[in-house]
Amino acid sequence: MEHIVRLQDVTKDYGQGEVVTRALRGVDLEVDTGEFTAMAGPSGSGKSTLLNVIGGLDRPTSGRVEVDGRDVGAMPDRARVRLRRNRIGFIFQSYNLIPVMTALENAEYVLMLQGVNTAERRDRVRALLAEVGLDGLENRFPRELSGGQQQRVAIARAIASQPTLVLADEPTANVDSKTGQALLDLMAELNENQGVTFFFSTHDRAVMDRARRLLTLSDGRIVSDEGSTRSTVQD
Repeated sequence: MEHIVRLQDVTKDYGQGEVVTRALRGVDLEVDTGEFTAMAGPSGSGKSTLLNVIGGLDRPTSGRVEVDGRDVGAMPDRARVRLRRNRIGFIFQSYNLIPVMTALENAEYVLMLQGVNTAERRDRVRALLAEVGLDGLENRFPRELSGGQQQRVAIARAIASQPTLVLADEPTANVDSKTGQALLDLMAELNENQGVTFFFSTHDRAVMDRARRLLTLSDGRIVSDEGSTRSTVQD
C-alpha cells in the first residue's frame, strides 16, 4: 500500500528563548492511501498542530514531513501553496466559508484558483452539492444555511479539486449528533466510493467509532495506534 503521508521524528515548537512550547515531540507516522483515520486526545495534545504540519500550514521545527512523496517542510512557500491547492482538502470545525459567496461559489473556489473553466467547474460543483444533499440550495449564502448545511458545503469544497488527502479538524464539533452522523456517513461514502483519504482530529466518540484506525495523542506524542497493521507507538 502506498503511503500518502509519512512523518519521521517530527517536532514542532512555538515561541522562542526561554518561553518555548513543544507541541509535537518526535512524531513518526505513516498513513496509507485510502485510510479513514481519526486522531483523538485532550486539548493541547498536538492534534491541530499535527494536521497543520501535514497540510503545510506550519513547518516542522525538525524532522521530515512527506505528502505524496514530497518533503512538505522543505518546500518553498509557493510550492506548498500549490500542493495544498491541488492535492489536499481541508475541512474546519468553523466551516471557514466566505460570507459574501453562495454555496456554489464557495464550493468552486479552489477550482477557480486552479484555473478550471467556468462551465466545467460549475458542472462538477453542482453535481457535488447534489451528492452532499444540497440540491436546490446552490445560490444560498452561508448565513441562509444551517450549521450542517454549511459543513456540507465545506466538504464539497474540500473534495471538489479531487484531492488525494482530506484533513478534517473537528468536522462534527459545531453540529448536533444527528447531523454529525449524517456528515460521517457522507465522508465514509466518499472514502469508500472515491478512495479519498480522510484524516480527522476529533473529540467526538462517534467519529472515533467510525474510524478504521484510531490514533491517540498525548503531550505531542502518539501513545496508541489502534487498527493499524504497523506499530507507530512512541515511547
